[in-house]
Amino acid sequence: MTHLLAQGQVLAQGPDWISFDVASFVDQFWSNTFDGLTYGAIYALIAMGYTMVYGVLQLINFAHSEVFIVGAYALFFTLAALGFGPSAPNLNVFALIGDLVLAMLVAMLAAGAIAVLLERVAYRPLRRRKAPRLAFLITAIGASFAIQYAIFAWRGPNPEPALIMFRPQPMFDIFGTIIYDQQVVIFVAALVLMVIVDQFVNRTRLGRGLRAVAQDPDTATLMGVNRERVIVLTFLIGGFLAGAAALFYVMKVPSGVQYNGGFILGIKAFAAAVLGGIGNIRGALLGGLLLGVLGNYGQTLFGNAQWTDVVAFVVLVGILMVRPTGLLGESLGKARV
Repeated sequence: MTHLLAQGQVLAQGPDWISFDVASFVDQFWSNTFDGLTYGAIYALIAMGYTMVYGVLQLINFAHSEVFIVGAYALFFTLAALGFGPSAPNLNVFALIGDLVLAMLVAMLAAGAIAVLLERVAYRPLRRRKAPRLAFLITAIGASFAIQYAIFAWRGPNPEPALIMFRPQPMFDIFGTIIYDQQVVIFVAALVLMVIVDQFVNRTRLGRGLRAVAQDPDTATLMGVNRERVIVLTFLIGGFLAGAAALFYVMKVPSGVQYNGGFILGIKAFAAAVLGGIGNIRGALLGGLLLGVLGNYGQTLFGNAQWTDVVAFVVLVGILMVRPTGLLGESLGKARV
């Protein structure tokens, strides 16, 4: 049973964890939209790892969330070594950009390395034995937990101290909503990285090989494409993007580095890949942005931050039931990728 409150708020009687706050939803519509696009850009970068591996191997790499968290730890230690801490450093803009680029490159290399190692140790032996897909799925889940608890044994259960890279400053105003430089940096940088990967897959020789393996691995091998090299390249690119996502995520959530911090984020990224069309690079971008915005809407409308996670799961289940191939379908192996 519900009753109307002042200013148009409709509140459900019952537990505090759920409400139906239409007034807040309307008031915060644009701020939620722009902030959701920022989170969505991060989801999209991680979703690229899921979608590319699925496109080439038809494998859902559930350990990709741990690839992200390895990148996040590499980023954390690099920034800590550079002098970043709980308060914003007093650096000029060029020194700050240099430090952040260096930390991002280290995170990308660490995440790329663990992704390639994962392919070598966990998936390649199964592929050579022509194991059934269920074996790959179970191995992916096992690898995810193995990496997660290895980090737990090393760093313990508590999150690492917060690292503040810079204090967000207002840049401009859209529909009465202040847009901060942090939001612009994350969104634009993520978009540029995704465009680079999209053009790499579409315009380069290695990209054509990747698409050929995704479309028909046996024929691609007969035509001279090195399938194993393409698979390693796929994991490497996914790892690089997860490492870049680690920088943007820690920039947005400074205390988010924790041994299991990649699990929920990985589920959201996987949901984004499914929403856009797993196996479709542009679908990962579309799905990530939509999921980021929808999550923020759900959080405000239902009155609890946990609803962002619920929205991700609901979207995942809904899309699988209604349109299993996602909004743009699977197309990594097609010319229109």
